Amino acid sequence: MGDGGTMTRREFLGGAAAVASTPAAAQTSNDTLRLWTFSDAHVGTDRRKDGRESLVEAIRHSESDFDWELALDMGDMSGGQSLPEDEEGEEIVRQFSTALKKHEREQIYNLGGNHDRGGVDDPVQNQWWRKWMDPAGLYPEQSRVDAQNRPYAVEGSWERYSFQVGNILFLMMSDINEPSQRPGRGELGGNPSGVVSGETFRWWKGMVESNQDKIIVSAHHYVLKETTVASGEWEGLRRTSEGGWKSHYHGYKAEGTPKGTSYLYWVDGVPDAQAFERYLEAHPGAVDIWLGGHTHTHPDDTYGGKSHIERKWGVWFVNTSSLSRYHAGLTTLPMSRVWTIEGDQARVQCYLHTDQYAPQGFYDKAERRLALAKAFRR
Repeated sequence: MGDGGTMTRREFLGGAAAVASTPAAAQTSNDTLRLWTFSDAHVGTDRRKDGRESLVEAIRHSESDFDWELALDMGDMSGGQSLPEDEEGEEIVRQFSTALKKHEREQIYNLGGNHDRGGVDDPVQNQWWRKWMDPAGLYPEQSRVDAQNRPYAVEGSWERYSFQVGNILFLMMSDINEPSQRPGRGELGGNPSGVVSGETFRWWKGMVESNQDKIIVSAHHYVLKETTVASGEWEGLRRTSEGGWKSHYHGYKAEGTPKGTSYLYWVDGVPDAQAFERYLEAHPGAVDIWLGGHTHTHPDDTYGGKSHIERKWGVWFVNTSSLSRYHAGLTTLPMSRVWTIEGDQARVQCYLHTDQYAPQGFYDKAERRLALAKAFRR
């Protein structure tokens, strides 16, 4: 059963009909979860730059080269440097519908990144993302998301929601604007430092504490401070010859809290809050996995002494990285992660969607095997 006793679509259809509705699940045994995680498609950037369809290319690779039962998107579907526009939202929906052949749109669970934010004065916060990505299926005419087709039911809101697959609990948190941060990107707000509300942190803490019998996967567009590659203070930027700062992994916005460009910086209006970090330090192992994106780079990057996959406070932190090729010219390289969770082990493979860095396909050097505190069961 889904959260709150809601029957999932697979349970409702039953047996052979369930397999027919989601063909990729046919090769997934009952005690194995095959998961695809990706981030930072920046659809509009690639489309404008070279006509590249970042989602179409990645989804087609996924449907031909590996199996997945569900996918998690870590945000930044938009590539806009100002407010995201409906034209790009329509293009994202078109690319989903064009590429998905073996899977359904509802098998992909999205959260919002900093480029998906609306303006600080918008009467409905993150309206663009809510309308076009639509995790709860409230805008099906625009998003083409039907909540009844979700293989695992969503519980919550656009800003924070959960769903459960067997004894794995996924906690999905979207990035939002920090109201105090008007400088940095004008009407968009203080990008690119990560932001969640106090309500979201308290929700997360409550869900973690009441579900310690489960494998808990937290997901946000940003990783936490000093966890994965370039996630320390000022590590998203580079020094100039004059001793100032310039853009590198992320854009330099002098008045937009630039030292925190690479991590979840604001919580409940507090800068460099480290609320999640302090909780996990005091409760090691309370969460099994933290998934993020935002910092795009090549799979062997260890800037700041940290790789894409690191363990801290008993938590595996994984930067899934970018599907875009053109959004950040200095560092962007299209790749994603393919997971096989079986028993108390998670195999995490790196898939390169272009041949810029190495041959297109699985990049074996970056594969990791992660030990989990509990065994997965459906």
